[in-house]
Amino acid sequence: MRKAASPIVCGILLLAVSAYARKKSEQYSEVSFVVVKDDGGQPVRNAAVVMHGVHKNGKQAGSGYELKTDAEGRSSYPGVPYGKLRVQVIMPGFQTFGDDFTIDQPKQEITIRLKPPAKQYSIYEDHEKK
Repeated sequence: MRKAASPIVCGILLLAVSAYARKKSEQYSEVSFVVVKDDGGQPVRNAAVVMHGVHKNGKQAGSGYELKTDAEGRSSYPGVPYGKLRVQVIMPGFQTFGDDFTIDQPKQEITIRLKPPAKQYSIYEDHEKK
């Protein structure tokens, strides 16, 4: 005669199955990025596009992904879960870009315009308004 499973084992199995079902029902998006120069709109090649998920409390998820743009300034990733996505674009010779986006469509395209670097502030210059 077989023994019935204990309530603890049944509870653990139920939690595992519900977590798996929740993960399976999660929706994903194919997110495409287009990185261009702010002044003129020319594509930026080899820009680093760094993506991190954002938790409901606004904190950045621990792991992320880094993509590189191609010759047309494009890059994409097919498995981005719906929700908040923190995007940072880094390219020498440009200001670093950073912003949060809401991913809520099966396919989403994000255009990022990189600005030239700002002039550095020096304590040795006269900054009084004339």
